[in-house]
Amino acid sequence: MAYTAADVKNLRERTGAGMMDCKKALDEAGGDFEAAVDALRAKGLAAAAKKSSRTAAEGLVGVAVSGTKGVAVEVNSETDFVAKNDQFQDFVRKATEVALNTGASDVETLKAAAYPDGGSVADKLTNNVATIGENQQLRRIKHVEVSNGVVVPYMHNAAATNLGKIGVLVALESEAAADKLEALGKQIAMHIAAAFPQALTAEQLDGELIARERKIAAEKAAESGKPAEVQAKMVDGAVAKYAKENALLSQIFVMDNKSTIQQVVDAAGKEAGTKIVLKDYVRFQLGEGIEKEETDFAAEVAAAAGIK
Repeated sequence: MAYTAADVKNLRERTGAGMMDCKKALDEAGGDFEAAVDALRAKGLAAAAKKSSRTAAEGLVGVAVSGTKGVAVEVNSETDFVAKNDQFQDFVRKATEVALNTGASDVETLKAAAYPDGGSVADKLTNNVATIGENQQLRRIKHVEVSNGVVVPYMHNAAATNLGKIGVLVALESEAAADKLEALGKQIAMHIAAAFPQALTAEQLDGELIARERKIAAEKAAESGKPAEVQAKMVDGAVAKYAKENALLSQIFVMDNKSTIQQVVDAAGKEAGTKIVLKDYVRFQLGEGIEKEETDFAAEVAAAAGIK
């Protein structure tokens, strides 16, 4: 499988490994990008998987909340210049409100929904592409809801009210006073923006991610040369550590660096005199997982690495 200079660049951005290490990893993986990522991590040359959040596309994330319901929507554009455009921002804001009001939970359903200014959301998006002169796409949607409690929105790197690069929603189920829940939700939302959890609990982590971590841990353990039973414990320990660090409720709260999020929620419930449950969350980071277009840096990579 062939690869390009842009692949080397993207691998470097994804892993934080050196350029020549990335080229060698792609050579050994036959151009398979994900296999190269795993190889670099197994050799200790790559940063944590969280670095994948550095991959970016342009556009905006929108969040909207009404009562005990909330939604996050991501809309991509080709350039950051368009993301600053009032017309584009108005579309993202209104499309997010449509998703909240209609309950549309997938892109196609949202596109078919009526747009406030007339026509459908898809019609307005098509018009925006024609008038702004740049491709734009509705990418993803996620709703959260509680039966009793609050949904707290938070926007990191806000471009306007409820629009920005990292949108977070925190759903807290409780009979506690709304102002207490709002304050707690804001703190947890800020943690989520910074800590990039992969799931609410360890049990909810993607099975493929766990299998991948186990494979990487097994390769590292094998290099230790220790007995098989010791290697098995090393692997189990590494997987358990990964799960703890990537499940929100077991992550260490960034604001005190000692309590888990579950402990923070429990303490808040004790103080409020009633149970508080962190039911769900959303964290949409703009362009997460989307490869950027090749830039001048790719030419630099090509020249140094000797590839086309």
